[in-house]
Amino acid sequence: MSATGEAAVAVNAKKIAVYVVVVFVLYLIITDPAKAADYVQIGFEGISDAAKAIGDFMSWVAHGGQ
Repeated sequence: MSATGEAAVAVNAKKIAVYVVVVFVLYLIITDPAKAADYVQIGFEGISDAAKAIGDFMSWVAHGGQ
């Protein structure tokens, strides 16, 4: 298989994976909107906590690691 053939397979696999995730998310939203909202809230809390941790680390670095 050529390099371009392998790249095409990788691109197609990525498209299929994205399609499967989108279908799953839509299924989850349609079948149980309350649980989907909980998942979104958990996701945003995780992102918020990660951003706060990065900010704390950058502040620590800016103050010379003290």
